[in-house]
Amino acid sequence: MNIISIVLQVILSLSILVVLHEFGHYLPAKWFKTKVEKFYLFFNPYFSLFKKQIGETEWGIGWIPFGGYVKIAGMIDESMDKEQMNQPVQPWEFRAKPAWQRLIIMVGGVFVNFVLGFLIFGFLLFYYGESYYKNADVKYGIMVDSLGMELGLQDGDKLISIGGKPVERFSRGIFTEEIVFNNASTYEVNRNGSEITLQVPTGFAKRLTAPENKNKGLIYERYPQQIANVSKESIAEKSGLKKDDIILTVNGKTTTFVNQLSTELKKHRNEEISLNVLRAKDTIQTVAKLDSTGTLGIELWGADKFLTISREKYSLAQALPAGVDKGISFLSNQIKAFGQMFKGNIKAQDSLGSVLSIATLFDASWSWERFWTITAMLSIILAFFNILPIPALDGGYVLFLLWEIISGKKPSDRFMEVVTTAGFVILLTLMVFALGLDINRFFR
Repeated sequence: MNIISIVLQVILSLSILVVLHEFGHYLPAKWFKTKVEKFYLFFNPYFSLFKKQIGETEWGIGWIPFGGYVKIAGMIDESMDKEQMNQPVQPWEFRAKPAWQRLIIMVGGVFVNFVLGFLIFGFLLFYYGESYYKNADVKYGIMVDSLGMELGLQDGDKLISIGGKPVERFSRGIFTEEIVFNNASTYEVNRNGSEITLQVPTGFAKRLTAPENKNKGLIYERYPQQIANVSKESIAEKSGLKKDDIILTVNGKTTTFVNQLSTELKKHRNEEISLNVLRAKDTIQTVAKLDSTGTLGIELWGADKFLTISREKYSLAQALPAGVDKGISFLSNQIKAFGQMFKGNIKAQDSLGSVLSIATLFDASWSWERFWTITAMLSIILAFFNILPIPALDGGYVLFLLWEIISGKKPSDRFMEVVTTAGFVILLTLMVFALGLDINRFFR
């Protein structure tokens, strides 16, 4: 069921993005009285799952559930309809329109995706608001995973600054953002009451962006452990543990915080352990026989019980410009990451992924807030990559149209056929390569 949920989310998200992107081409084409022969969601080599002729346009759904297209008369595109291009130019064709109109038609899809991403971010802020921890309110410091330890962090550290930039809002991804996107080379923490400055290890950006580390958070907000629920017939229930108990020690080792408890329990898989437990104002002792999982069968209270959450509400008038700011910030980070690839600070192949990588972004439980957040991000990424000056992408057409407007010289149809074919070969090669990388990561 989890896989089905993720697959449905991927298909729905990409369908929304593709349909609206193609409408970004379709609408200006119709405004400029250009014939649109086909409008398809997904690709349809050999046959279509659905098609219907409405006026001059065939509307349909293909059977390969990736992408989509509009076929505009008189335009050299993925259809490579050379027979049409060999006919005399007709007034309703793309090639008959002035360069400025063709430019608007081509940038329409990218424009829609940018606007869509900004609007989704804005409406998310309006509907959900924004919840976060002030760095000062992460009063117990941080918990770190193995990658965080490689960076030099320790449990209980309190963040002060990264790359000289003061940390005001706590974020689990703040180190990744500052090191990968902003080249942070130092950070400052309060450790046991002393402020110390530490160096980011050389080449650590590559470690952070390696596929095996993409789901690692490095740091988490640290908070005390307290039992929220005891499962029926669990080891905890048999040992007499109850809701709101605090496990003070496991075999004499202090377990004040959630990560300390988890670590100590896993050390004693298949063993009998002694527990020192605080219940209200009383301290009691009990024993438990762990199984191979090293768990008790309890649910702990979350961080929200112990840490103050700051909440920011937005009116619609506030949310929309804030959504634009959020989208621009996200886009800026993607451009920075692109630059880091060219500099060799992060490996391009570690950042390259197929639809399988996209699927890992979605929650199996189908959170609408998460769904729309990922859709907004994908919309902006789609716009960014589509506007790159690569033949066969919108940006490739835009490049040649700008050349035509500036120089007054229109590239020949033969030239456009050659560069478009080359562009498609490059894109297909990259897609196959990305899919291969994802498959290799899955079986690694």
